[in-house]
Amino acid sequence: MTDPMLALTAVTHVLYGTIRGRPATGDRTTRDRGAISLEQVLWFVAAGVSVAVIAAIIWNQIRDQANTPVETPSAP
Repeated sequence: MTDPMLALTAVTHVLYGTIRGRPATGDRTTRDRGAISLEQVLWFVAAGVSVAVIAAIIWNQIRDQANTPVETPSAP
């Protein structure tokens, strides 16, 4: 059985390639694939920022939990 997410990903790539003006036939001579594009740089920056934000949120939760006072048990 075909994975529906795989098919959806393939359709997304074909549509995105068509919108950008590249044919979906596999002809890659219309675009230089050797250099990094601004789009790739922005994706990497966005990924780095999202990782940093998530790490800061988790670190703040860990620090807050570590700074809470521990209740010492007492015998009845």
